[in-house]
Amino acid sequence: MMASSSSYSNSPCAACKFLRRKCMPDCIFAPYFPPEEPQKFANVHKIFGASNVSKILNEVQPYQREDAVNSLAYEAEARIKDPVYGCVGAISVLQRQVLKLQKELDATNADLIRYSTCSEMPNSSSSSAHHHGGRSKMSSDDGGGGGGGSGLSFYYSSANWNNDHSENGYPRGDI
Repeated sequence: MMASSSSYSNSPCAACKFLRRKCMPDCIFAPYFPPEEPQKFANVHKIFGASNVSKILNEVQPYQREDAVNSLAYEAEARIKDPVYGCVGAISVLQRQVLKLQKELDATNADLIRYSTCSEMPNSSSSSAHHHGGRSKMSSDDGGGGGGGSGLSFYYSSANWNNDHSENGYPRGDI
């Protein structure tokens, strides 16, 4: 019985079909480039060349070959989309998104700390419990949902909520 996946369909693997050669039973490409995925090999061949891919597959352990092919296919597709940076460009975009989200998280955590320290302010009279210097108090007592029944409360100023955001609702700055 043939070891390649193309043996079941009696058609050559995508690599052999692309290279217009006979797909042999011991074809190194057949398990990783099935006939139904011709573009996968075409991309890898365009960027790395069939000879280099064959060398790579022969140099790595059999259990590592699928991961190697997946990496080559990913990099080839990325290089076709972005010839200069390839997958490094995609990684760079993702890193910038992570930094932006980390800054947003840090700002939100700072707001939470600021709001929690405001909630620890002593209430001197019942009138200041619901109005204090232009700020409204939300607590679990008045249905505001601030503490979930734990007695925690916090102050917020509705006038300042969107001051740090641009017209599109996203934070301003070069994040």
